[in-house]
Amino acid sequence: MIGWFRKLLGTKKRTSARFVRVPLNVRAKYDAAMTTEENRRHWANVDYLSANALNSPDVRSTLRARSRYEVANNCYAFGIVMTKANHIVGTGPRLQVRFESKLLSDQIETSFRRWYDRVGLAEKIWTATVAKIQDGESFLIAVTNPFIATDGVQLDYRLVECDQVTTPFWSPTPEQPVDGVIFDAYGNVQAYHVLKEHPGDATLVSSRFDYDVVPAEQVIHIYTKYRPGQARGIPEITPALPLFAQLRRYTLAVLSAAETAADFAGILYTDAPPGGEAIEAEEWVPVELERRMLVTMPAGWKMEQLRVEQPSTTYGDFKRQLLSEIARCLHMPYNVAACDSSSHNFSSGRLDMTSYFRSIAIEQANLRRTVLDRIFYTWLREYLLANALPLSLENEIETAWFWDGMPAIDPMKEANAVETRLRIGVTTLAQEYAAQGLDWEEALRQRAREVELMRELGLPLTTEDQSKQTSIPEDEKEGVEDEEVPANI
Repeated sequence: MIGWFRKLLGTKKRTSARFVRVPLNVRAKYDAAMTTEENRRHWANVDYLSANALNSPDVRSTLRARSRYEVANNCYAFGIVMTKANHIVGTGPRLQVRFESKLLSDQIETSFRRWYDRVGLAEKIWTATVAKIQDGESFLIAVTNPFIATDGVQLDYRLVECDQVTTPFWSPTPEQPVDGVIFDAYGNVQAYHVLKEHPGDATLVSSRFDYDVVPAEQVIHIYTKYRPGQARGIPEITPALPLFAQLRRYTLAVLSAAETAADFAGILYTDAPPGGEAIEAEEWVPVELERRMLVTMPAGWKMEQLRVEQPSTTYGDFKRQLLSEIARCLHMPYNVAACDSSSHNFSSGRLDMTSYFRSIAIEQANLRRTVLDRIFYTWLREYLLANALPLSLENEIETAWFWDGMPAIDPMKEANAVETRLRIGVTTLAQEYAAQGLDWEEALRQRAREVELMRELGLPLTTEDQSKQTSIPEDEKEGVEDEEVPANI
């Protein structure tokens, strides 16, 4: 009866209990996650803030001020920032338009180059790159400039310091901006709060909190996003700021020690007991001595020159290690940061530059995506409207940007490598010219003009042709060999 009732309810017969071995709880430990008396002070400033909470306006303002001060007063800081910007931007990027109509492509390239030079876009991109390294971010705002008017285009870009992009204390917008950046519900940037005047300007005309709400389509925000959700940037040399200060303090300490050792500085002392034969002298009174003078001491007193115990002989090694650590946060090798390759051989110098050139290429690719393409297509839209061309061409035109090529450490080896790659078909002329910062179409057209002119003038095209032109024919060579040489030669 009980069995039938269990089948009806779908329950199973209880089986006898079995002994099941439960594994013991094992706690895995990491040394880096443990807090001890030895490392407690080292990790005292650890926080769990988000990217935007960590990079608050006050924190970023302090970092910017210290970074600008260090770059303005430290030769190495200034040189490192300028060198990195020079390697990234160089003389400026150059555009190549790819379109099925060669005539229209050349026309657009020519018009864009005129506008590019008129607004000084290369200089503005260079300044924005310097601000990105020094301040952490920079802003380019599209404006209408009636004094440009190049091929009907009045587009211009105004550089704005990051101090000027901030949210005032009162904002009528219902959104919650992140210090000047307004997001929508999906995380897309909608607009920016831009103060009409710089908050650090000494000649403020309007109110300090007067601002404009600029749509995101008009603003190009350049910064490095280190963490997900990060809306504002911090100086790229932030980790090196304490090291720059240490380098300056150590240099001053070594200089002070050298000056102390060079000067005639010392202390008067006596071995006589109090009330003895030594003449009484007033304590802690400095005595000014002239250089290169023979002086006499009071009776019972001796003079001992101050000895400098500071190890100034290790100054060079300490400075080198500190500069290497400073430049590491910018992916820059020591020989570039210090402009000193005396301790490098060819192989080590080439190896160190490889990773640095890779970081430069990444920076240039980011500039192409976030800055150059946006600027070009904004200009192209206005150019098409001003010249009564169909706007559908905007979706058919592709761009290619060329930067200054990095100089080869060994030109002969690099030329042989290029020749080998072209011969076995693993590269193209476009790729090789692009590596040198050149437009392959312009280079080939220029080469064709040179070849045509050389043929017109009867000049040899290659070294083989030159050797054939200067070589002596076989029939004439025999006569030359048999000819007797005058004795007076």
